[in-house]
Amino acid sequence: MIHGAAREANQSELICPSSLKRTVMPDLPLPPATRPLRAQPRRRHFAIVLFFAIIAIGTLYVLDHLFLDLHAVRESSALPFVLLGLALLIALGFEFVNGFHDTANAVATVIYTNSLEPHVAVAWSGAWNFLGVLVSSGAVAFGILQLLPVELILQVGSSAGFAMVFALLIAAIVWNLGTWYFGLPSSSSHTLVGSIIGVGIMNQWISGPSGTSGVDWAQAAGVGKALLFSPVVGFVLSALVLLALKFAVRAPRLYREPEAAKPPPFWIRVLLICTCTGVSFAHGSNDGQKGMGLIMLILIGVVPTAYALNKAVTPEQTEAFVASARAASLTLTHYAPPDPAAALVAAPADPRAEVEKYVRTRQLQPQTLPALRALTDTIGDQVSLSGSLAKVPEVIVDNVRNNMYVASEAIRLMEKAHAPTFAPADAAVLDDFRKQMDHATKFIPTWVKVAVAIALGLGTMVGWKRIVVTVGEKIGKQHLTYGQGASAEAVAMLTIGMADVYGLPVSTTHVLASGVAGTMAANGSGLQWSTIRNLALAWVLTLPASIALAAALYWVFRQIF
Repeated sequence: MIHGAAREANQSELICPSSLKRTVMPDLPLPPATRPLRAQPRRRHFAIVLFFAIIAIGTLYVLDHLFLDLHAVRESSALPFVLLGLALLIALGFEFVNGFHDTANAVATVIYTNSLEPHVAVAWSGAWNFLGVLVSSGAVAFGILQLLPVELILQVGSSAGFAMVFALLIAAIVWNLGTWYFGLPSSSSHTLVGSIIGVGIMNQWISGPSGTSGVDWAQAAGVGKALLFSPVVGFVLSALVLLALKFAVRAPRLYREPEAAKPPPFWIRVLLICTCTGVSFAHGSNDGQKGMGLIMLILIGVVPTAYALNKAVTPEQTEAFVASARAASLTLTHYAPPDPAAALVAAPADPRAEVEKYVRTRQLQPQTLPALRALTDTIGDQVSLSGSLAKVPEVIVDNVRNNMYVASEAIRLMEKAHAPTFAPADAAVLDDFRKQMDHATKFIPTWVKVAVAIALGLGTMVGWKRIVVTVGEKIGKQHLTYGQGASAEAVAMLTIGMADVYGLPVSTTHVLASGVAGTMAANGSGLQWSTIRNLALAWVLTLPASIALAAALYWVFRQIF
């Protein structure tokens, strides 16, 4: 335990980089009562060997499928492949650093309470993260990408597209590493959103009055609400769950601090391992998606012939796609101008440019729906003539993908704004066509999910200790008890799981740290306000810092590329 005088001195320090390090991560060994459980050497060695064996098998799987996908790609030089390798390394580096923060929170309670030996806990958490990533829908991944300017997504293989990818990834990595160094459970989700906003703002500023889009502020507001309210939900619900647990389960051992190097009773270990498992799975299904969306942008930009369209769509599904396109086109005729002459005038020469303009401005013009109908016909013809999505000619595959992306975004925005007001049957037809296009363009190969899971697992193995100490000892004035750890993790598991269902990104770090704080408040343990102040400061500064850093990097990379 830290002596009272020392704690008061720490709490009175001004917030600055040097004091942050002393307050949050003191250069002292852990007291005996808080040292993680030491496993038998044989068990520990087995866990390490098993962990790295899984990593090795997964790495071979990733490399094999990546080379298989790229085998048929023909490029005039090796430069695209060099850029691809560099971009993938940086994207996986972001997930590796994400493992320092978010996945470490998932194992914090089981390690701190001696329920699992650290290496076993990390391997266990990594496995469930992997399963969570595998079953993820991709809704969170592509929901975050909708914050980006539409023209950068459509031209991700251009110099501006590469500048965007490198800027937002490097900015997120730099900020995450900085906060991890001081032991602060900063949010990777928060950081990435800020980086995307910074790129969007700088892109609009560089382009000037040319009509380019910046940040999708409506989408950013939805993401911001999820990031803002999830910690509040974590604090309140964790406090209520702990109070309910105390009322229902009268077991004094559950509400004591962990004993020195001793595991808790079996039933308590099972409870804590189950909540750790749930948080790990939920984290993989939500936070793991952020890197996957960026990796798909990179793949589409560098090698569109291999990744622009979902080659796994079967010929039967392709027939259904074409039928859905025809039905959507027919439906849109009901909302075209009634006068044939007016409809002829309203039809633009470049339908995609007109629909893209609507996506950027959100302003419905008389020619928008005729343009959307013409674009829908073009998409149907392109796919129908090819026979299947896997056989779309290489020379037009990027064009087909961009057509689908713009049409899907336009339909989504019309549904969201309820303008025009489609009849229920017509809305169902258009929604089916949108989902068909999303299935063809917004997909994530299994090897990408495996690569992200590996990066998360390795990051957790390297950086878990700092976050575990912060969560276990530096939030409350008393050490974390078994019941508090279980309550906070149960709420985190449910909160993240619900956010994943609705495609909303939330921060595992913020939800769990606020949950621990809630249990401390409910237990009357008191809060270490120096740590809470530092956590709040990191939370407040993350957005402006990542926005400024990403904007500056984007400007620099635009000059370089």
